[in-house]
Amino acid sequence: MLKPLARRGVIGALLAGATLATPQAARQATAAGAADGGLSRLRQLPEPRSLPEGLSFTDGEGREVRFETFRGRVLVVNFWATWCPPCVAEMPALDRLHALLTREGVDVLALSSDRGGKAVVQAFYERTGLAHLGIWLDPRGAAGRAVGVRGLPTTLLLNRSGQEVARLEGEAEWDHPQMVAAIRRLARGGRPTTTGT
Repeated sequence: MLKPLARRGVIGALLAGATLATPQAARQATAAGAADGGLSRLRQLPEPRSLPEGLSFTDGEGREVRFETFRGRVLVVNFWATWCPPCVAEMPALDRLHALLTREGVDVLALSSDRGGKAVVQAFYERTGLAHLGIWLDPRGAAGRAVGVRGLPTTLLLNRSGQEVARLEGEAEWDHPQMVAAIRRLARGGRPTTTGT
């Protein structure tokens, strides 16, 4: 595995799904992730993956919403909670990303797993000045479990057909220029990232 790492660099290996072999490589990847807003940790799937049929969550009014409702738009689906420090840290960037790209056919759906529902999320939005994100709820974590979320925050990128094409576990600077460019590529029908640097 050291040969591919040397040839393509740590970022390219991460995007290709390689496992880092040494603590030094892990430190280099972390530094690279900070430099590109976390783009190097965005894992592309080899093939787009369909979500489970009928997968749903609720809006702020408690109405059931299905991912199919957003067909034709690119989705950045973020699983988060107000009690999760890395989730809280990335929410302002997700709010800015939504404001920046919604006119281009990209929506950010921040699905809260807070059991307190709308009241908890709305108070958090008001307290932190989040003005662009809608209130979306997954209080029992059913949608997260159905798509294999292992921890918070986890973000899925869905193409216009509603298929998952990439995933990032952990926090990122979602409004970082390189991340925004990758999401724009996806919105135009391309892949969200490249496989080398």
